[in-house]
Amino acid sequence: MAPRGVPLVFVHGMYLTGMSWVPWKARAEARGWTCHAPSWPFHDGDPAALRASIDPQLGRLTFGDVTARLKGFIDELPERPVLIGHSIGGLLVQKLVNDGYATAAVAISPAPPRGVLSFDPHFYRANFPHTNPFAGNKPIVMTRERFRYAFANTSSAAEADEIFERYVVPESRNVPRSTLTAQGAIDFGRDHVPLLFVAGDADHLTPAAMVETNVRRYAGSSGRLDLVRLRGRSHLLCNADGWEEVADLALDFVEQA
Repeated sequence: MAPRGVPLVFVHGMYLTGMSWVPWKARAEARGWTCHAPSWPFHDGDPAALRASIDPQLGRLTFGDVTARLKGFIDELPERPVLIGHSIGGLLVQKLVNDGYATAAVAISPAPPRGVLSFDPHFYRANFPHTNPFAGNKPIVMTRERFRYAFANTSSAAEADEIFERYVVPESRNVPRSTLTAQGAIDFGRDHVPLLFVAGDADHLTPAAMVETNVRRYAGSSGRLDLVRLRGRSHLLCNADGWEEVADLALDFVEQA
């Protein structure tokens, strides 16, 4: 679909805010899109300020809360938008597509819906700190070292640290935990709008094989479903060097869907 006034909504993932989509917005707007990049609850503001002063309510935020916020935002738009989401933002895109809130969508390195598993050791090492059941509801603070391993394992330390400083914020452990409940369930048999999945083959946080399993679950549904696996890409493929290729891939898809 050509832009023609159809809104385009970017959906960020954990530890990030709508600011992480600023370069993508500029690129999409140059192609004629009207873009929005709303932040999740407790994620509005400058990342450095959010790191310096953590709202204690953040720790109780769930996947369902974020889904409800995004549905409310979309309901205020003049028509159903195109969606592009990354990480748990990719899973949010799947959920919104499932519930009829999109006209086309791209899920980039999406977090797994309920019932989609990975036995990759990198997956467990990268994800356990986010979901640690012994940590209670205290917000989790990302460290530079863990960010490099979980998000930026193909980037230089200097590039990873620069992106960390610019974009990373504290997060709620209850967002990923709640995806293990009905909040994170997808009805894979339901017909869907055109949907593209993008996976990075060096991704520790959402391994490409798990993304492929996610896609295969749609086998009984009707609707265009594409998968692109990018070589040498980490979980940070939307912000690391070479992000332009990923952006153009996503925008080309939704414009041609």
